[in-house]
Amino acid sequence: MIGGEGVKVKYRTLEVEMHYGVGIVWMNRPQVRNAFNDTMIAELTSAFRALEADREVRAVVLAGRGPAFCAGADLNWMKKLAGNSFAHNYEDALGLAKMLHAIDTLSKPTVARVHGAAFAGGMGLIAACDLAVAAQDAEFCISEVKLGLIPATIGPYLIAAMGERAARRYFLSAERFTAAEAYRIGLVQELALPQELDKVINGILGDLVQGGPAALAATKDLIRSVAGARIDEPLIADTAKRIATVRASAEGKEGVRAFLGKRIASWVPVPDESSGSIGAAKRPARGRKA
Repeated sequence: MIGGEGVKVKYRTLEVEMHYGVGIVWMNRPQVRNAFNDTMIAELTSAFRALEADREVRAVVLAGRGPAFCAGADLNWMKKLAGNSFAHNYEDALGLAKMLHAIDTLSKPTVARVHGAAFAGGMGLIAACDLAVAAQDAEFCISEVKLGLIPATIGPYLIAAMGERAARRYFLSAERFTAAEAYRIGLVQELALPQELDKVINGILGDLVQGGPAALAATKDLIRSVAGARIDEPLIADTAKRIATVRASAEGKEGVRAFLGKRIASWVPVPDESSGSIGAAKRPARGRKA
């Protein structure tokens, strides 16, 4: 997957690689540590919507070219915004909010590949993804208050990822913290040696593509719907309805048949034995025996 050969789609600020079942979105402004401007925000929104519509895509990785994951907002863009009216600033902020929402609500699993600096808005990108894997030497900071600003559009995603108590500290202090601390507070779920970052992520991707595409989408919707909800009669009925619907679906029936028949389900990619990469895999024939 990461590190293999694949079809590439070029944007002005991004590069999107398509490997077997996995889309990799590379933020490609290394000269400014992948700081985003209005162009990158629009292109990230467009890229994730295209990945949503592509039925061949099973999972998505968000990564950064060069020495950093994402250093937040581009300074030149920020200078421009400072001279704009409230209406213009609102439209720009709304574009950023919609971009984060497009990542957060993608029906396919998303993984943030974090290395180097992940500051300000870059932290929001991490929190909007389902999973985050960070190099052990990565560095984090929610720096907005030091600029007289607030982490508004990224706030809901970060609070959901790291919890209110940690947010109270790091939103207000704007101090830098380590990958180990990001792991401790739950912002990232896995740490890796820098040279093994792609290996660790590829292992996770190998697990993710084992899941049925419809089941993965339904599970993401389940999490959004029940997180923090009170367990009452309507919720109990809703969850029963969800599993009954999935059991009766073609994918659900195929998954159970495959499990009982001790064979690979039809949607599972088979790794290329010569490379060990699912990115080079071929789709198995339906009913193929394990």
